[in-house]
Amino acid sequence: MENDIILHLDVSVDERFPRHGITKLLKKLRPQWKPEDVQIQAFTEGITNQLMGCYVGSLTEDAVVLVRVFGQMTEQFLDRDKEMKMFRVLHNHGCGPQLYCSFTNGICYEFVRGVVLDDMFLKEPTVYRLIATEMGKIHAIKSGEIGNSSLMTPVLWSRLSKFLTLAQSSDDPVQSRSSGHLEVPSMKTINKEIEELKSHLNHIDSPVVLCHNDLLTKNIIYNQEEGTVKFIDYEYADLNYQAYDIGNHFNEFAGVNNIDFSLYPSHELQFDWLTAYLESFKRCSGVESFVTKKEVKELYVKVCKFSLVAHFFWCLWALLQAKHSTIDFDFQGYAKARLNYYFEKKREFFEMTLQ
Repeated sequence: MENDIILHLDVSVDERFPRHGITKLLKKLRPQWKPEDVQIQAFTEGITNQLMGCYVGSLTEDAVVLVRVFGQMTEQFLDRDKEMKMFRVLHNHGCGPQLYCSFTNGICYEFVRGVVLDDMFLKEPTVYRLIATEMGKIHAIKSGEIGNSSLMTPVLWSRLSKFLTLAQSSDDPVQSRSSGHLEVPSMKTINKEIEELKSHLNHIDSPVVLCHNDLLTKNIIYNQEEGTVKFIDYEYADLNYQAYDIGNHFNEFAGVNNIDFSLYPSHELQFDWLTAYLESFKRCSGVESFVTKKEVKELYVKVCKFSLVAHFFWCLWALLQAKHSTIDFDFQGYAKARLNYYFEKKREFFEMTLQ
């Protein structure tokens, strides 16, 4: 990948009957593999794309090529060229897998050894400190490596605006989409809340850094033997507010399939997590890694505030997915759960001060 040229193959993979397309991809990527020997293992954790592992022999012991087929219509709100760039940058820093190629409706990349992190491990100190340390390492990557970043513009507001436009232009109005008897607030209400949030957060000084922006447990690979974690899936990775990336991750403690915000991390856990994060971020930025309680408290307040806007981001994402996705998931119910917690915490987090 040193020359920054990504192999592109003019191949399309049918998500229902993938073997034919995958055979074409592997003929180029792994010509030594006999098509009849290739086994395909479907992974079911994702709720945006279809992911499959391809191998000859053993999934746990032999080389594996991951094939990701992009979700229906996701090109409307995802920048695939930016995703390719993020793969290169993070791989070059030892933070992510190697990208093998792109194809018409997806990508192929290196399999990261380990297991997809189970939700219960998020509250294990040895594990969450690894996650905090890895995030600090990624946040410390110099923005110049991402290209055209002299303005250091966070992607948050432009991406939210794009989601809003897509949701509002839908021929299936957001307010009519519901899960059972749970109604999603109108687009007018959502728009008003986002504008209020933007006005509030514009007064909060949070550094703009390279962020993952989608750090739920299914995007964390834990290798217990090596004592490491790696983050995967960079569809949303880009320059963004430091506190947003952390706050978004804390929201994900609630889970996805059976979302439960009683699992949101405690005050004590957050302070320990943020201490490990700041030590890593400072160390990887080349400065003294000693962290004061005042620094942790200030970051904690910023994270609480920025965690609020993440609820709207994933609410709008869920409403768009509900319209286009072929994946069996209650997207409307998920959107409603995110907004419920936003309204529950809004006043408390707005009233927090940095003093």
